[in-house]
Amino acid sequence: MPDRPLVLVSFGFLHLRTDAHGRPVLPEADRIEDVRKRLRDPAAARELLDNLTDYAALPAGPRRIAVGCAGGRHRACALIELLAQRVADRGIAAMTLHLHAHLPRVLKN
Repeated sequence: MPDRPLVLVSFGFLHLRTDAHGRPVLPEADRIEDVRKRLRDPAAARELLDNLTDYAALPAGPRRIAVGCAGGRHRACALIELLAQRVADRGIAAMTLHLHAHLPRVLKN
């Protein structure tokens, strides 16, 4: 087992800053999942969680996994918390970081 915990990050795409070319600056992670359109079907959420749990348990394992939804307050946070519980059940130390859960809802014009 690694001595550093796996870091599980939730974020909101609408809260990300942009670079000089107008592209969003994504959180640093070994794997980033965009769930803005993907989670309309509960079976898709289970499949994604199964896949991410297996990925986290790989022998050379990732150091950071990030999940983003539109605002980073609901879907991404819930998935990260569920993933944290699943990896803990496999004996993997993990910590959660919710980058945008405290921010207000973004209203697009």
